[in-house]
Amino acid sequence: MKNMVLARKAIAPCARKPHVAFVLQGLGAGGSEHIVSLLCNHFTAQAWTVTLFAFEDRTARPYYPLDPAVRVMPLGMKSRQMPFIAGMATLWARVRLLRKGFEVTGPDLVVSFLTRTNILSLLAARRLNLPVIISERNNPALQSIGPIWERMRRWTYPHAYGLITMTKGAMDYFAPAMRKRQQVIPNPATMPAKAKFWRCDGRTMVAVGRLTWQKGFDRLLDAFARISRTHPDWRLVIWGEGPDRETLERQRHDLGLDDRVDLPGVSARPGGWIEDADLFILSSRFEGWGLVLGEAMAAGLPVISFDCQWGPTEMIEHEQSGLLVPEGDIEALASGLDRLCSDEELRARLAVNARVAMERYSPEKILQYWQQTIEAALPKLSDADGLESEVLATST
Repeated sequence: MKNMVLARKAIAPCARKPHVAFVLQGLGAGGSEHIVSLLCNHFTAQAWTVTLFAFEDRTARPYYPLDPAVRVMPLGMKSRQMPFIAGMATLWARVRLLRKGFEVTGPDLVVSFLTRTNILSLLAARRLNLPVIISERNNPALQSIGPIWERMRRWTYPHAYGLITMTKGAMDYFAPAMRKRQQVIPNPATMPAKAKFWRCDGRTMVAVGRLTWQKGFDRLLDAFARISRTHPDWRLVIWGEGPDRETLERQRHDLGLDDRVDLPGVSARPGGWIEDADLFILSSRFEGWGLVLGEAMAAGLPVISFDCQWGPTEMIEHEQSGLLVPEGDIEALASGLDRLCSDEELRARLAVNARVAMERYSPEKILQYWQQTIEAALPKLSDADGLESEVLATST
């Protein structure tokens, strides 16, 4: 007589989709927020689980569109200036808050952006056996983070799985111990879907960025003032918001440019500033890459930039896909603007070549670099390592 017995059979491990967590300071209109939104949407489209942590107020809404499947977790506790002791207490409170977020959501990998956030992510991931990829998004040699944060960076960065920068110059700043795995991945050059093609009869020059000393809009105002009478039909629009607004508005007034220069704030939607732009200027004192410069070139705008560190020299071939002028030379910037405003054929040639030059930084190519880097850092994943299933078997 045959008896039905319960036997156990091992199930072969079944790979599951990864869970990746991104960590940002905020959810605004910055370059880091832009690339993170692209990455979140890219991995969500592949059915990965994606969590986005941000030290942002809980009522904040992302500036860049995110797939509904992206789990956004605003943690609050935005960075603020405060006395040393209070600041250190807040720092460790933020670390504990982020660690709790990691524990609750259980990602397989953390990818963090910007120096201070990188440090917080590395501290939060300690003892959780979580690999952390950190990404520097500015020029570390010229961006001051203060002596305490600098010491913390030297202490924590060696514990990262790997470091990503946007230029080799930025990567070379870090000692080998701080970049045991390194990858240089530039920003993608994206063109908004509603952007128009360049128009030869347009007369609006545009600059974009946070209103801070780094972006050099004070230098741009001085350069524009030198050519404003020669080219009375041209206007300057500086898109962005920041702490230097009042200073820039006062400078605009002192230069007699109130009716020639607009500071309308942040564009209502990502890349909206391109729609009315006919010429783009990057006046920064330093950059991590120059995201908006790439966007302008991808949209086929003629561009001019200071040859600052880092980014512009990688994107622009002088006199071919744009104009590069010596860093800090306001007279050279004014002269370049004068050339562009006076020469329609030059603007047209640079516009065509700029679009072609940015094909090597297409979002598809850049996202593939990120995917390869992230996949290499992921632990081996399975749904059922060593699990067994119960099956019915027959015995005689």
